[in-house]
Amino acid sequence: MASSEDQSGVRRAILAIDYGRKRIGLAVSGTPEGTARPLAILPRTNRRDDVTRLRDLCREHSVGQIVVGWPIRLDGTPGTMAAEASQFADRLRKQLGLPVELVDERLSSWEAEQLAGAAEIRRKASTGKRRTLDDVAAAVILRDYLSRAARGAGD
Repeated sequence: MASSEDQSGVRRAILAIDYGRKRIGLAVSGTPEGTARPLAILPRTNRRDDVTRLRDLCREHSVGQIVVGWPIRLDGTPGTMAAEASQFADRLRKQLGLPVELVDERLSSWEAEQLAGAAEIRRKASTGKRRTLDDVAAAVILRDYLSRAARGAGD
């Protein structure tokens, strides 16, 4: 499943969210192949504004489904942010009227750092600033979700 389909059979994008207390990382699958690409990093403001901005992005990118990274530990137990991410997913489901699924995000931030590695070192050396990678982590979450969905469809 590269993207969700609406009732008329039109392909809709999937939005992935890397939820955090300070920032929300976003990625989208907007192509027929279902590739995941980083979209944006939204600084958190308040619940109402966060949902409004996400609603606008969902409309702009024709989103039909949302996946929210669920931070669980390597041993499979919920991490400290798991309950917050779950509540955020519930809020989106109710307020946006879209299907929202929690997905395992183990090691997504670590992998985002690995993917950005050399480019990040060059950027930090030239600007003195470290780039946040929440959008890249969201793309990792979405890529893994799409890969699991494709494997499931092939069974």
